[in-house]
Amino acid sequence: MNAFDLDFPAHIWAPFAQGRPPIRCSPGYLIYLQGTEATCFYYLKEGQVRSFIQSEDGAERALNVYGPGSLFGEASFFDELPRVSSAVALTSCEIVAIDRELVTEEIEKDPELALAMMKYLARTVRLLSTQLDQMAFRPAQWRIARYLLSLSPTGGPVRCTQEDIASSVSASRVTVSRVLSQLARQGIIELGYSTIFVWDIEALKKTCQI
Repeated sequence: MNAFDLDFPAHIWAPFAQGRPPIRCSPGYLIYLQGTEATCFYYLKEGQVRSFIQSEDGAERALNVYGPGSLFGEASFFDELPRVSSAVALTSCEIVAIDRELVTEEIEKDPELALAMMKYLARTVRLLSTQLDQMAFRPAQWRIARYLLSLSPTGGPVRCTQEDIASSVSASRVTVSRVLSQLARQGIIELGYSTIFVWDIEALKKTCQI
């Protein structure tokens, strides 16, 4: 999963990428910055991208992690207001910038894309509402387990730091460290340098049932 999955077929936005060379980004590359003008949005062809908001004092809060086949940065593009979040490449990525000319051209070819886009935007709103509910009412162990599942739905390595998790799930660094250590003692995960290995995916899923 992605806990943040918008549940759209991976191929649905592929027309946006046809005939346009992708932009290749290294891990850590800042794709766009909160408060700037949104002249385009993006199709993620390969890799993972994290969106986040930043307060005036520099504190960050993760909003979403996007995988291949996703669109991101579209809300500010359509409402023509400054971006409300920033986006950074978590891994090596290939992205395609979609401007007004391209989106108009593709929708003219396939009007169903317009309806799909409306559904996508509506699900984004629903997604953020769900995240707010989770952050407000779920215990930290549930939120952390859910976050790990979002990045590794079938198990294996999760490349993130404890600071990344803390900002994503609205928990303190100390709380994240305590929960991860407990999961490691149970053999569910193994802690490495900037990497968490998920070994017992079923046990991690059960943690989300508390």
